[in-house]
Formats: sequence, C-alpha cells, structure tokens
Amino acid sequence: MAGLVLAALTLRPPITSLGALLEEVRDGLGMSGTVAGLLTSVPALCFAVFGIAAPRLARRWGPGTIVCAGLAAITLGIAVRPFAGGTGGFLAASAVALAGIAVSNVLIPVVIKAWFPDRVGPMTGLYSMALALGTSLAAALTVPMAGALGGSWRAGLAGWAVLAAVAVLPWLVVARQRGAAAGPSAGAAVRPEDAPVRITSSPTAWWLALFFGLQATAAYITMGWMPQIFRDAGVPAGTAGVLLAVTMAVGVPLSFVVPRLAARMRHQGPLVVLLGLCGLAGEAGLWLAPAAGAWAWALLMGVSNCAFTLALTMIGMRATSSAGVVKLSAFVQCVGYLLSIPGPLLVGTLYQHSGGWGLPIALMAGLMVPQIAMGVLAGRDRRIEDEA
Repeated sequence: MAGLVLAALTLRPPITSLGALLEEVRDGLGMSGTVAGLLTSVPALCFAVFGIAAPRLARRWGPGTIVCAGLAAITLGIAVRPFAGGTGGFLAASAVALAGIAVSNVLIPVVIKAWFPDRVGPMTGLYSMALALGTSLAAALTVPMAGALGGSWRAGLAGWAVLAAVAVLPWLVVARQRGAAAGPSAGAAVRPEDAPVRITSSPTAWWLALFFGLQATAAYITMGWMPQIFRDAGVPAGTAGVLLAVTMAVGVPLSFVVPRLAARMRHQGPLVVLLGLCGLAGEAGLWLAPAAGAWAWALLMGVSNCAFTLALTMIGMRATSSAGVVKLSAFVQCVGYLLSIPGPLLVGTLYQHSGGWGLPIALMAGLMVPQIAMGVLAGRDRRIEDEA
C-alpha cells in the first residue's frame, strides 16, 4: 500500500510541474508555440507506445519489478531533462520519464486487481487520491520551489526527482520478493493468454478506449495550457500555478468517492454526464471571464477531470477476470492515449496562429460532447468476456 501511494504521488509531477513553468521553459529553450504544443502531446505518445509493452514485460519479470523499473526511469528522466541541452535533449529525457509512467499506468490497476482482489474499489480510490494529490502538489509548489532555488526553472523541475527516488524504495522490496508475488493470483494477472478474450472484438472495450482517450485529451490540455490561459488573462504566474493545483486538488476527495459511487451503480452513464457538464461549464467560463471567475472555473475543471478516475474504475468493472483486466487496461490506455496525442498539439497551433484562446477553448468544448457519448456507452453493465 505504501508503494502504491508513493508511486501515485510520482506519476503526474513530471507533467504538471512543466505546465506551471511552461512559459519559462519556452523562453529558456527557444520553443515556438507549436513545439510547446508538441511537448504537451509527448506524454500521450509515450503512454501509448511504451504502455503496450507493459503486459509482456510483466509476464517476463513480474509486475512489481516493472513498476520499480518504471519509477527508476521517472527519477532519471526528471533529474536529467532540465540540464540535457536544447529542446531535443529536453524531449528525450522527458520521454525516459514518461516511459516509466506509461508502464506504471498500465500495471498498477493490474497490481490492485491481483493483490487486493476483495478491495479493488477502496484501493483504486486510494491510488486515485494519491495521484490527484501528487498532481496538485506539483502544480502548486513548482513555481515557489523554483523561486526558493534561485529562480531557476531547471532547479524547479529537477527537484521532483527526490520524490521519485523515494518512491522507488518500497518497490525495490517488492521486486526482490517477485518470486513470492508471482503466486496464483498475480500469475493470473500477467497471463492474458489464459483468458479467451479477443479484446478488439468487444464493443465495450472500444467505447471505453474512446472515452479514455477523450478525457485524456481534456486532462492534458488542462494540465499543459490552463496556467497559460490564466496568465494571458492577467493572472500572476504563481496564482496561475495555484489555480492548476486547485483543479488537481479537487480530485483528491472526489477520486475516493467516485470509484465507490460507480461500483454501486449498474450504469455509470449519469456520472459521465455530470462530469462532462461540469467541464463544459468550466470551459465556457474560461472563454467568457477567465480572470474574473478563475477560482470557479478551476473547481469545475477539477470535477470534470475526475473522468479519469471513473475510467480507471470502469476498467476493473468491465472485465470479470484479472487476465481480462490486463488486456482491457493495456488496450484502453494505449488506444486512448494514442487518440489523445493531437489535442494538446492542436491547441498550441491554434493559440499561436489565432493569437488568442477563443478557438482552443472552442475545441476543448467540442471534444467534451463525444466524451460524454462514449462514456455513456462504456458505462453500460457489460463484460468484455461476454462480448468477445
């Protein structure tokens, strides 16, 4: 449990810390708006590319060992990327950290299903709460930490490597005990061939992957660009970072409530609609009065971002076996993150060429509509084993 919490705290600071200092990073590395948009799309690309390898790696070495290696890669990437040279080196080191996040993203739900089979809801809630807490802490503390370390954005980004290094420690114990961990339940979790599930023939798997991809698009646009929206509206940089932290912090209590609530519902569609409407309201506020109602819009966007927690919960609910969860988790996250790649890049391009936030925010709102539709379809009480 300590390992799950520490890992969750580590999985988002490499992304949200960059969002808080994106303007300084752009100036320091000479990035254009389009390249900065590419930078905010790199997480989704790495999650899709490296996440698909996670089940095979887990079968070979065990899920605990791979999560441990993933956290070590996060530590290395965070520590190196601010000092790796130009834009190319920054992107390469970021990719190392994001590869570690990718395999952990896929395997931690599997670890929960295999090692806590009777407590999937509460443990998913605990993991999601720590994930949201790490996200909000990075958003709130990165700018002050950079100021305390001499005003250097490089030191502000690299400082999060300390947390990642601490997170590795309990997983070293897990990795050393991987022989014991590869018992019947864990072994079942990493042998997807044991279950006769052809994932691509399941409509629910596709609906869930599309829902996951659309909510990931919204989340990474928010994490990568929302501070800049507020700063362009006249909000100070430190306050913009705190506003992003508020958006992420909303998910801390809700990430524990949403899985429990979803588990009691036969159809999660009403939750999908509620979260989507909050997102649409927040995006309307960002367009109409970004500075005047900044705190309200940050809260609404935070509620909307809990679609990620709901998607994780539905992954566990849409399969009956651990083997099915492995396949579904890898498929949904890899396909979903792949689909989310163009969103942040397109926002950066629209921002640069239009000179404002009207078109990017309109894109965000337009994507929320199919997100709601796909979530309602994925939320129906079905199992992939029955469909496939």
